[in-house]
Amino acid sequence: MTASRLPSAAEELRGAGLRVTAARVALLDTVRRGDHLEAEAITRGVRERIGHVSVQAVYEALHALTKAGLLRRIEPAGSPARYEGRVGDNHHHLVCRSCGLVADVDCALGDAPCLTASDGHGFVIDEAEVIYWGLCPACSTARSDGTARHL
Repeated sequence: MTASRLPSAAEELRGAGLRVTAARVALLDTVRRGDHLEAEAITRGVRERIGHVSVQAVYEALHALTKAGLLRRIEPAGSPARYEGRVGDNHHHLVCRSCGLVADVDCALGDAPCLTASDGHGFVIDEAEVIYWGLCPACSTARSDGTARHL
């Protein structure tokens, strides 16, 4: 019996019908190794792996990979868009009001209960997006110590 392995970034790109390029592979790896990264941080990560890449190329790749379902884009209010590699489930996010830290949180009550809207208005609902706002542990502690951090 052989152990199953996760597909490589190149295999995932091919499977999604996308052209495999060094920049796209580096981008996918950067996002998956990061934590809710903004495009600027993703660009730096791609450049560290392959050298120069234009910001426009990064945005185009982010759009293509998000559209293909390989990445997820989240847009907390008042913050630049962020990207994550956790796709295919109905998880939500915690956002710190002070430092902007974003953390994943699973659906609170079983298998995607928030997909049952009180009134669906005839829509076929396939996703819900919930963002919980508050202070992360570090900012909460800093605030009680009088050393609060701000975005």
